[in-house]
Amino acid sequence: MADQAEHGAPPPAAARPRRPAHNTNPNLRRRSRQSQPKRASNRVLLEKVLGITLANGSSLACDPSSGLVAYPAGCVIVLLHPAKNKQSHIINSCRKTVSSLAFSPDGKYLVSGESGHMPCVRVWDVCERSQLAEVQSHKYGVACVAFSPSSAYIVSVGYQHDMTVSVWEWKKGTVIASNKVSSGVAAVSFSEDSSSFVTAGKRHVKFWNLDASRERRVNSTVPLIGRSGLLGDFKGSVFCGVACGRGAAADNTYAVTSGGLLCLFNKSRDLEAWVHLKTASARCLAVSECFVFCGCSDGTVRVFSPLDLHFISSLPRPHRLGVQLQYQGTESPDWPSQPVYPDTAGVTFDPRAGQLTCVYNDHSVYVWDVQNILNPTKMYSALYHSGCVWSAEVYPEVEGGLLPASSFLTCSSDNTIRVWLPDGPPGPAPDPRTGGAPAPANRHSKDLVRVVYVGDDTQHLQDAAGADGKSGVRVLGVSPDGRHIAAGDRNGNLRVYGGRSLEELVQIEAHDSEVLCLEFSPAGTGVKLLASASRDRLIHVFNLENNFSLQQSLYDHSGSITAIKFTGPTSCAPSAVVSLVSCGADKSIYFRRAEQYLWVYFLWGEYLWVYFLWGEYLWVYFLWEIDSMGIKCKCLLH
Repeated sequence: MADQAEHGAPPPAAARPRRPAHNTNPNLRRRSRQSQPKRASNRVLLEKVLGITLANGSSLACDPSSGLVAYPAGCVIVLLHPAKNKQSHIINSCRKTVSSLAFSPDGKYLVSGESGHMPCVRVWDVCERSQLAEVQSHKYGVACVAFSPSSAYIVSVGYQHDMTVSVWEWKKGTVIASNKVSSGVAAVSFSEDSSSFVTAGKRHVKFWNLDASRERRVNSTVPLIGRSGLLGDFKGSVFCGVACGRGAAADNTYAVTSGGLLCLFNKSRDLEAWVHLKTASARCLAVSECFVFCGCSDGTVRVFSPLDLHFISSLPRPHRLGVQLQYQGTESPDWPSQPVYPDTAGVTFDPRAGQLTCVYNDHSVYVWDVQNILNPTKMYSALYHSGCVWSAEVYPEVEGGLLPASSFLTCSSDNTIRVWLPDGPPGPAPDPRTGGAPAPANRHSKDLVRVVYVGDDTQHLQDAAGADGKSGVRVLGVSPDGRHIAAGDRNGNLRVYGGRSLEELVQIEAHDSEVLCLEFSPAGTGVKLLASASRDRLIHVFNLENNFSLQQSLYDHSGSITAIKFTGPTSCAPSAVVSLVSCGADKSIYFRRAEQYLWVYFLWGEYLWVYFLWGEYLWVYFLWEIDSMGIKCKCLLH
């Protein structure tokens, strides 16, 4: 799986397309020597990516020849083989986030667009996983890209503020035609004969004639010639997906609106027919010779005939939001009475294998076998975090632990804690409902062992929710014996989980701001403590042996505390004392020594005597006087 996972050495000279000896096009940028990867005997190779950063349907692509599914994960392009559950990767050397993808019809090449300032459109060799060419014709980001059916041309569309549509003859490294658009474009699709392409977006469906632009071109870039579709009553709609017909329906063009309408345009650009999808919204579209797939809200995918828009069927919905992986039946005790499903964010279809890949807005990936369209079955699925991943902790290898060995935990702004085992569980996990009897294997994700949901609000699991910046689990901590897992959230709350089902043992409103650090005392110290630090400049120390009661609060820092660490006896220094080290944004590091003491108290007449035993000395610290008004301090003795 790790073979050739990193963008390594360039392909042999015989495998690279020739470039012209003299190219005066300023948009084409060749790779300099500094950008060439350095050869090294020892390298860290990317083995697997657990996550996806798909923005819309333009970020998802399928190779019709091999069945590979491509999707972005930051600056990495993941090439997934669903049948084998294996990944390979293409790493963008400039480290810019990949925003759009498209395969060539023969599957040999992959084109990608980037987000950020001065992005590039890059062409990759899929087999060698190496870059072949690049062009820079946009300023603010690439919204969508597409190969022509002849593989000779690439069309790229910039973000809304870029407002540029460019056609690139990529083997020569030249932009042959370009023009401006007045609104944001969400999708692009080439006609089957490569003579034209269609763009769709906000109040925008436009047909661009590529043949006419090529006839006018001599040795420079010429303006693209385009004509708007006749939208009629739908001229104010937002079109979020478009696809040109194939086969017998090659003259048709299909588009979906965010309001949940499937529209059919004829070769004269007229809106000939439309169908209501009977959903709250629609977001993406995929078309083949036999089917039109429409990705809609609430996990719905509608299937229509491309000739007359006759409804065929609906695909099964994915998992419910808040699904418990340890419960494999049709019901879970924690599911709400009105289940909520994630919206479909992107779809792509492999007509040769009859497989439809769907990505939902909770960042889950499903591959459906639709060879029997009336009885589709799931052949692959994976669940990932839908928000920023803040922390990762490796579970210790202990005997009789709560989690499998070699597993690790992550927390995210989607209000979940997830337990991962990339190689898959070694055997059936114990089922907490049956007192330890084996439970069936996880049928939702092979890499995911457990999901702990913090709170009951499932809306944070969807990509568009939780944007206020106050939600999410910020930091994790695992006790050395593996019996407790601590989590601090962005509101200052501290939660501790334990038991076979990782139930919540205690919740403490510890801080006034987000928790930044958690640390358990090491096993060899003889004490069981948990320290938490926050942006509120406080450190709290809790005693595990006394139900996580507050042992002490420390307020020495004048800025946010960025790290805390316990130190104690080791094999090299067995006589070392237990210490707590902290550092913060105030540019200071504090060292504190932990000491244990014994104290007793008793009543003698009208006085309360309190004795403290600390180290080798005995002090009488406080003498309290008791009268009818209560207890008041009489004197302080040493």
